[in-house]
Amino acid sequence: MPRPSTSSSGTSCPPTSTSRPRTSRPRTATSAAGGGAQQVVCAVTESRGVSATIGLCFVNTATGECVLSEICDTQTYVRTMQKLTVFDPTEILVSPAAVAPPKSTLLSIIEDYVPGATITEVPRRYFNERSGHDYIQQLAFPDEVTGIKVAISGKFYAISAAAAALKHIEVSYIRFALHSLRIKYQGSEGSMLIDFSTVHSLELIQNIQDPKSTECLFGLLDNTLTAMGARLLRASILQPLTDLSTLNARLDAVEEFTQHEEMFSQARQALKPFLDMDRLLTALITMPVKPSLKHSEQAINNIIILKQSLSSIAPVYDSLGSARSWLLVSIRNLCDSDQIEPVQNLISSIINEDVVFSKSPLDLRNQRCYAVKSGVNGLLDVARQVYKEVTEDMHQLVEDISKEYDLPLELKFETGRGYYLRLPASEIEDKPLPPVFVNVVKRKKIVEFSALEMLKCNAKISDSLAEVVLMSDNSVQKLVEDIRKEVPALYRVAEGIAVLDMILSFAQLCTIQDYAGRHPIHEKIHKDQFFPNDVYASQQSRYALVSFARQVLAALTAQSTYLRSIALTAVIAQIGSFVPAQYASFPITRRLFARVSMDDGIEANASTFASEMRETAFILGNVERGSLVIMDELGRGTSTRDGLALAVAVCEALIESRALVWFATHFKDLARILARRAGVVNLHLRVQMEDENTMTMLYKVTDGAVEDKNYGLTLARLVGLPQSVLDRAAAVSEVLVGRHEKNMQTLIRARDGNMEEDALQPWLNRLQDEFVNRMAAWDAEDMHAPMATAENGEGSEKADPGGKQMRDIIEIDSDEGEIDIDQTDDCY
Repeated sequence: MPRPSTSSSGTSCPPTSTSRPRTSRPRTATSAAGGGAQQVVCAVTESRGVSATIGLCFVNTATGECVLSEICDTQTYVRTMQKLTVFDPTEILVSPAAVAPPKSTLLSIIEDYVPGATITEVPRRYFNERSGHDYIQQLAFPDEVTGIKVAISGKFYAISAAAAALKHIEVSYIRFALHSLRIKYQGSEGSMLIDFSTVHSLELIQNIQDPKSTECLFGLLDNTLTAMGARLLRASILQPLTDLSTLNARLDAVEEFTQHEEMFSQARQALKPFLDMDRLLTALITMPVKPSLKHSEQAINNIIILKQSLSSIAPVYDSLGSARSWLLVSIRNLCDSDQIEPVQNLISSIINEDVVFSKSPLDLRNQRCYAVKSGVNGLLDVARQVYKEVTEDMHQLVEDISKEYDLPLELKFETGRGYYLRLPASEIEDKPLPPVFVNVVKRKKIVEFSALEMLKCNAKISDSLAEVVLMSDNSVQKLVEDIRKEVPALYRVAEGIAVLDMILSFAQLCTIQDYAGRHPIHEKIHKDQFFPNDVYASQQSRYALVSFARQVLAALTAQSTYLRSIALTAVIAQIGSFVPAQYASFPITRRLFARVSMDDGIEANASTFASEMRETAFILGNVERGSLVIMDELGRGTSTRDGLALAVAVCEALIESRALVWFATHFKDLARILARRAGVVNLHLRVQMEDENTMTMLYKVTDGAVEDKNYGLTLARLVGLPQSVLDRAAAVSEVLVGRHEKNMQTLIRARDGNMEEDALQPWLNRLQDEFVNRMAAWDAEDMHAPMATAENGEGSEKADPGGKQMRDIIEIDSDEGEIDIDQTDDCY
């Protein structure tokens, strides 16, 4: 897997769109991409008028992150939907004006695209710019307040959305401590635009057939060891970078890891014990609306876990000692002891050094009790002594009961039940339990029970422990308040660990995968069934028309795989990873669109023709120079004549957009119609025919349009169609081919002859009328499909003999970037 080279290309003003695909999206929970379930609250507000300005605020209560965004969107809200796809909110807050009839268009689209989210109507007064500024002033890190204010200056709608989100969270869920929330402004610039239909069809995050499967791009790239790294990888795939310097920094880091195996192994090993620092730090900066004993217990647990997590940072620092790339050196500096020593010193002044986190209920209980050092709080020391004595009384009581009734009693502990007794069932087979025992529960080979004295003793232990926890909480809360002042530095360390984990994941993929110029996901699943292909595109060859023989069933999936591989490789390159090729050079892609057939059946495509047209209209409304478009099989769900006409019109519009396009089609006439358009190159998937009874799909993309070699007749022979039918089909085919060649010669003579323009135009009009009348007559007679298809193809050429597509010339821009993925391995 090589490092791709990248180049920047220009952008243009956002286009105005007229429609968008309205396919409901499945719920893609963040837990599917690592990091566990999260609660993400999103507030949305919209300006009035034709030009939509959308204010968004996303608050992740699990990771303590608040992201503001203000987007000047089109009427399709494509960029707003991309943000919602990236952050995947669980609750969306809207104002009463959006809900009141008639419901706003934006809300309708949100309900369609994010069906798993809860839509909550909040009071209009929550969306208040002044309150938003106050929240930011109070909650943002002190050293970041000024920068945030500059970033959000004039962003009225984003600030109003932030006010609504933070107010709702404060009232309904939790409160954030002062100056402890990570607040960022993130506009719509700086990342590739990928709409949800493209995310779904390219299987970027989720497999189409099995949502639980890891056979998707995220599953392929995810070799992360931490929840932070997995979350960052998911966000990077959904919004690939367009900043060249950041991409090159990531590529330099990946390259260094691939060249230094020892550093790579040490860094991977150092990350293995890492816990989810984002969640941990968020737990420290949040306060419940109604404090409880459970919250006090959890606060002690959090300090113990933080103590253990900080000890895992030093090995990461040591593992990067030989790093030279800018990004790895920056991450190493974040992990320097100077960043974490202040927090470690605060913890060591209050917490016992030998305390470590344990998952055992009894050990965890004792850790909470003895976490705070002796001498910090005199009353706490007294309370702990009481707890110790009552616990010893419990053990002595069980020992006395065991001797009195001559039973091998085993003392056990569970969080909900406290202490209880357990005994093998074989000990009481011949005699019942003494009446002193209560709450008897019989299991397969054991019996569990308690005693009245034990229940009283459990109550005393619980009361004494609660007193210990509450007294410990006083010391712990003071410690937490001091730690909160250092939280910004710890969050930066966590972000550095996340980036390092993702870079290591990319480097790991380079070492375990050996593929080139292929579909990366299918390559992982079917190593021996996919073949490498070279890909090249520039402004001089920006429109690749990939034709194939529709009768060859293997070609139907091969061309889809080929198209998807191009788009996926571009995404992989723009998240900073090496790509599956021997050599690759990419432009910076600003927008990615994919219209890929989900079903190869003709009936299925006919039933989804309207959806296909909506998706195509959405692409045409948003495509621009700097975009990458892949379109697979347009117009299969309608008649051949209408399908070809639509394909020609769509192709011409895409050519004019000057985007880089790969367009796969079974319309053979389309290649001839567009052959002389500037920027168009014809490609096809090779089919090898050794004789009339042998046909082999080579899966190799080759220059030129697909040749008409009667693949359908060959396939019919292979499946055993009667010979008399085959002979008749061959005879009809010869007649149609002869008629087609005759008409072509007529058109060529007309084009190259000396006929004056005044005479040529009426002649062409008569020829066109003759064709239309003939088609209408055939439709009325309901002739067989093969005859009609052939004549449709012939007539399509007559409709525009040497017309607009031969006259237009597109100006070539020499500084435009290019896609160049070179693969020289032999096919197999």
